[in-house]
Amino acid sequence: MANNDTTAELIYKLSKELANQRALLIDRYPNARNALRLMLSAMGITTVHSAGNSAEVLRQVKNHRFDMILADYLLEDGRDSQQLLEELRHQHLVPLSTVFFLITSERAYHNVISIAELALDDYLIKPFTVDELQGRLIRALYKKRFFTPLFDSLDNGAYAEALQICERLVAQNNAFLFDALRFKGEILNALERHAEAEAVYQQVLSQKMVPWARMGLAIALRGQNQLPEAEVLGQSLIEDFPEFLSAYDFLAEVREQIGKLPEAQEVLQQASLISPNNSSRQRLVGDVAVRNNDLLTAEKAYGKVLDRRRGSSVKDVNDYTNLTRVLLDRGQTAAAKAVTDDLRRNWRGDKQGEIAALVMESLCADKEGETGKAQRAVQKALEMYETFKDDGQVGATLSQKLILDLAHACLATGEEEAARNIIRQVASENHEDGAVIAQVQSIYAKAGKAADGKALLAEVGKEIVELNNRGVLAARSGDVAASVKLLIEAAERVPNLQFLVNAAKAIFTLIEQKGWDNALAKRGLGYLESAQMKDLRNPKVISARELYQRVARKYGVPIVPLTGAKRSGEESAESGKPGQMAGARQKR
Repeated sequence: MANNDTTAELIYKLSKELANQRALLIDRYPNARNALRLMLSAMGITTVHSAGNSAEVLRQVKNHRFDMILADYLLEDGRDSQQLLEELRHQHLVPLSTVFFLITSERAYHNVISIAELALDDYLIKPFTVDELQGRLIRALYKKRFFTPLFDSLDNGAYAEALQICERLVAQNNAFLFDALRFKGEILNALERHAEAEAVYQQVLSQKMVPWARMGLAIALRGQNQLPEAEVLGQSLIEDFPEFLSAYDFLAEVREQIGKLPEAQEVLQQASLISPNNSSRQRLVGDVAVRNNDLLTAEKAYGKVLDRRRGSSVKDVNDYTNLTRVLLDRGQTAAAKAVTDDLRRNWRGDKQGEIAALVMESLCADKEGETGKAQRAVQKALEMYETFKDDGQVGATLSQKLILDLAHACLATGEEEAARNIIRQVASENHEDGAVIAQVQSIYAKAGKAADGKALLAEVGKEIVELNNRGVLAARSGDVAASVKLLIEAAERVPNLQFLVNAAKAIFTLIEQKGWDNALAKRGLGYLESAQMKDLRNPKVISARELYQRVARKYGVPIVPLTGAKRSGEESAESGKPGQMAGARQKR
């Protein structure tokens, strides 16, 4: 934004630039999309794409960069556009500079909850005029233009750089001061500088009582291990702002971290009553209920998810296996077989669906005492699993839950060595994930081999510590080259987040000392991007990316962006050719 532009001049300039904007319209009904397209055309916006379902939205955002997205509140599968925005941002498919408008009818307005929670740019209540739409769009574009440098840094994962920009914006004390403070607090929390984030949110709350600031403060308190205080703040937040749904999810996480599983489940169920169509939260209810051994609640929650997602463009094979697993645990074998048959029909021709159906078929047959049938099904599943492994597609295609279900079926049918190998790999890659470890323990307990499961997990834990210590000790001794070799070996053997991050950081530390090496940089980026697939916002991942960017800038090498969406003029770290990405494509 040019310094000599006044607000009025910039708004006038933006109104003239509308013709160059690319828009995406999302609505279940073609007539509604056409009507909105005509309104945009009257404003001079002619590059307009449209989508009627979530699958089409994903296809569009992966292939195009949009300046604005206008989405009807209700989507085709019972979800809403607030959830859609959250997913698009979580997967880094839409840049922060994209304007996102929510459109709803007057009658449905009371359901439009937590608008401030997801930082929507604006919302429109039907009916509205072309002039109203144009005025709102220009104001939103003006605000986006103001924060463009910050958004560019955040979209590239350059948090330290983004923080410096925030500091400058806050010092200006401009009309968007509270927005700048919100970004500053979120960045500080992401960088694990929680005490500083706490001070920012306290500053906001001393002037303005807004739910997002209290939420940020609660996150900062949890980051400082002040769990009781974070719990109290989370509880007060949902009492004062009962439609601020992310507060319920946060409170559930804190309560589970404290060890209050029933209370965690209770608060998630409260949120699901407020927003019953949110499949992601219903799935969370089911997951927590399973860990809480409340199988009836888990069955109901997973059943709701499957009913809503069945036939949807965003269907998930885990919705079938989650319900089947709980039904079997409740002794409802006939119902479990019916869900498995449904899975086989709806996922015919899909390899992931086929292996899931075989695994569930084996578990059902084992429950009914049909040993031969259970063994034949698990053998077919194992053959398919090996094919996935040979193609390097296991992590990208099969969920950890499904892989552990395969291990369970192996254990149940006497394939103990196969089960052990599968569980060892999954536990190694997810040793810090309490839910995965709990599922492993549950699998061995159901087989009457709880002690074996405990011993295996202890063995895996010891191996991870030893692998990590070798590389870390080499780095501390100053032998960075030896550290790189050892940490690469660890990341190849056990590609968990910790080892991937450590290998990437060691590689870029060596490059910083010795000079840019395209082949080594490509390998480091591959590890970094694999870590990003596991947890894009993990502070360890952020720290590794900051190191990579610092080293790339030092040697004048173009930085590979976080997003997998195409952008003109991009270059790879490996070859310097436009449009190529070094390493794996960003995905979550």
